[in-house]
Amino acid sequence: MAEPPSSRPAARTEPSPVGDGGFPVKPVLTGERTLLRPFTAEDADPMWRIIGDPEVVRFTFEPTTRLTLQSLRSWYGVRTADPDRLDLAVTDRATGELVGEVVLYDWDPHPRTCTFRTLLGPRGRDRGLGTEAIRLVLGYAFEQVGLHRVQLEAYGNNHRALRVYRKAGFTVEGVRREVRLRDGEWTDEVLMAVLDREWADHRGHPDTEAVDSTARRP
Repeated sequence: MAEPPSSRPAARTEPSPVGDGGFPVKPVLTGERTLLRPFTAEDADPMWRIIGDPEVVRFTFEPTTRLTLQSLRSWYGVRTADPDRLDLAVTDRATGELVGEVVLYDWDPHPRTCTFRTLLGPRGRDRGLGTEAIRLVLGYAFEQVGLHRVQLEAYGNNHRALRVYRKAGFTVEGVRREVRLRDGEWTDEVLMAVLDREWADHRGHPDTEAVDSTARRP
């Protein structure tokens, strides 16, 4: 899932000032393989199919979650209006196909932090699209918006996602043991984050050997 250097966002020496709302601008971010763009109401139908994928259901939603196509149409139809979160559609740049989403939310202006999440449908996996999409949105968050910290939580048995997060520069900060009962098994929750100074050092391309050495943890 290695990405060509041309997929990295352009560097900025000083971030743009951050206001009370972190994301008043909804950008289009272009990489080598992916294009990230704001959602529209028309994206609800392909996202409905993506969200119904068994792997997405397993690693994204609580068992009690109930969604409808109409609720998704309402949800994605207003995603461009919320200034304290950023929801971007992940599309295959070659075809324009919508394959998933990346989201920054829980914006806190004082420590300049956000929480990150992503999901990809089956047609977006194992092609490097997810890694590039994460690098693009993190580059925007740190270099354009001026965030200090981006954090996430992931299930400990979601090995594919954990590997991609590490590859894009996230560091494991801790593990909350057996916090969810999923499919009859207790599941850990892994806490990860990347800081602005770390991003400035590796820009989403941390040392490959270090990432590989932790690929089986926790």
